Amino acid sequence: MAASASAPPTPSSLKRIVAASLIGTTIEWYDFFLYGSAAALVFNKLFFPDSDPLVGTLLSFLTYAVGFAARPLGALVFGHYGDRIGRKKLLVLSLLMMGGATFAIGLMPTHATIGTAAPVLLTVLRLIQGFALGGEWGGAVLLVSEHGDAERRGFWASWPQTGAPAGQLLATGVLSALTALLSDAAFGSWGWRIPFLLSGVLVIVGLWIRLSVDDSPVFKEALAKAEERKAAAAGAGTEKMPLVAVMRHHWRDVLVAMGARMAENISYYVITAFILVYATTSAGLSKQTALNAVLIASAVHFAVIPAWGALSDRIGRRPVYLIGAIGVGAWMFPFFALIDSASFVNLLVAVTVGLVLHGAMYAPQAAFFSEMFATRMRYSGASIGAQFSSVAAGAPAPLIATALLADYDSSTPIALYVIAAALITVVAIVCARETRHRDLADVEAEPARQGVPAPRRADDAGSRISGV
Repeated sequence: MAASASAPPTPSSLKRIVAASLIGTTIEWYDFFLYGSAAALVFNKLFFPDSDPLVGTLLSFLTYAVGFAARPLGALVFGHYGDRIGRKKLLVLSLLMMGGATFAIGLMPTHATIGTAAPVLLTVLRLIQGFALGGEWGGAVLLVSEHGDAERRGFWASWPQTGAPAGQLLATGVLSALTALLSDAAFGSWGWRIPFLLSGVLVIVGLWIRLSVDDSPVFKEALAKAEERKAAAAGAGTEKMPLVAVMRHHWRDVLVAMGARMAENISYYVITAFILVYATTSAGLSKQTALNAVLIASAVHFAVIPAWGALSDRIGRRPVYLIGAIGVGAWMFPFFALIDSASFVNLLVAVTVGLVLHGAMYAPQAAFFSEMFATRMRYSGASIGAQFSSVAAGAPAPLIATALLADYDSSTPIALYVIAAALITVVAIVCARETRHRDLADVEAEPARQGVPAPRRADDAGSRISGV
């Protein structure tokens, strides 16, 4: 590899790249989590008023889950074009789509105004949100991973991951402030719209920062080599589409990524979204109390993610990930027991410990998934692995948890549900290979022309499940 491809950026430029990824992911997760919190608190009354309260919440979470259904499609489309024309262009587009859909939700008429058309429009906007987020994550983490070096990649790539708790913190903080300042009637009438309309301002800030960075030298060199191969082939069509190449060369890595996401995704939405339902209905706590607990815990979550990322640079991605998966599974029964005590302090401990353990999975995930795939298919591979699992994991998690609570009136089935997800993740990580020493500039899995395998580094076979 040429020096220009592997030479690390200056500290100031790397910080700017990290900031561009972080601000974008924060805004997009703010938009996404804002919907989840609103679905738990007010959407059941505004868009499904004729239903039983718990049924209305189920319907509200169903529209929430629809957003996840669109994420794999976003991963496919954004991953394909992100691998072909660059990460930056697609990241700008995803930010505009997500922000525009969220702003539009803030302007939407409710069921009382336009009847059944209201939940239909809400679902459409949620689909747009999911499509945009499906393309956002892969590009944001790759922008940092491909600019950094292997020695501290886990730490630097974990910063875009802090966009999730930062977005949760921002969304929950705004909602918490509004519920504290406004009466229930005022919040339900017009106050809920304010956080959605604020998204328009945040998108402008995000675009200003994101437009200031460029694609990595690693990606530019890989793109140039792909163009050379295409020209040398004289139209023979040997340059595979990124999606086709991923499924041919990295299908095992995709399965590992999907399994790794199960406990991470399910536990997060149980701890942060479903908890707003459980704490207020089963434990008898107020909305404000539940929001404050998630708010404080999200701040701790934000702080520990870079620390977990740095630890993954020292001891490896797999050990840190296993700490999180095993820890989350073991914490579920104490988690619900603490909430059932109806104490704010116990609720705060339950959510905070849960999110700290979740961070052990989420922090190394960006570097881990990036290191699995070759440069010319990395956006597609990382996005597909991460987002396809969300349909079975994060999408139905609040819905399944709420349905289990309605059917059994107990937290035990919900705890077992998360524990089962943790077991799947443990199996996936045990089957994976350590990747922390991999140089992204040297990852190459595409076969050479005329079916001759391309050379690969000696440690590649030990860095991945298959020797492709």
